Amino acid sequence: MTTLPVFDLAGNKVGDYEIDPASIAPKVSKQLLHDVVVMYLANKRQGSNKTKTRGEVSGSTKKLYKQKGTGNARAGARRTPVRRGGGHANARQPRSYYYRLPRKAVQAATRMAIASKISSGSVVVVDQLKMDAPKTKTLAAAFKALGLEGQTKTLAIGGVDRNVYLSGRNIQGCTVSTVSDLNALAVLRPRKLVVTREALDWIKSRVG
Repeated sequence: MTTLPVFDLAGNKVGDYEIDPASIAPKVSKQLLHDVVVMYLANKRQGSNKTKTRGEVSGSTKKLYKQKGTGNARAGARRTPVRRGGGHANARQPRSYYYRLPRKAVQAATRMAIASKISSGSVVVVDQLKMDAPKTKTLAAAFKALGLEGQTKTLAIGGVDRNVYLSGRNIQGCTVSTVSDLNALAVLRPRKLVVTREALDWIKSRVG
């Protein structure tokens, strides 16, 4: 059982939260985490890079000079890949890097990522996060009070909150996500995982 301190937005400790990482993920498979993270990174690739083949570059297809009798090496057209300005022999073509691992494996990796963050002490629990209007300055001050200024972090909230999202999207190194949309990459990539008490309750209820 791990006891996490709970803070308010001013950085003051207001309580404790007990949670067992083993109940979220009995074991952590580094190989599975690696495979899932690679999948997410591959799916982010645009895949639109392209180079021209010899059939796509401009230039004549006529043989530069006759095969024999000139004393020069044999030469084909100007568009051959061996000449400057010619097409590529193995030209790159647009492609999709998208693929998916089994759904249960992806879900298990998310739980493992959260459990590993809790075990390593990289989770910061906020009592509640309610904002009447979008205000980046207010959320940035809260992160500073929590000692998270300048650190990469994912802020996981219990449900959709437009004000919190708009307040956090302009903070460098901060990603705002609902707890139900968390994935292994979003949890593991930043240095800290900031969660509200409501979000932790949701995690415990889903595990139960």
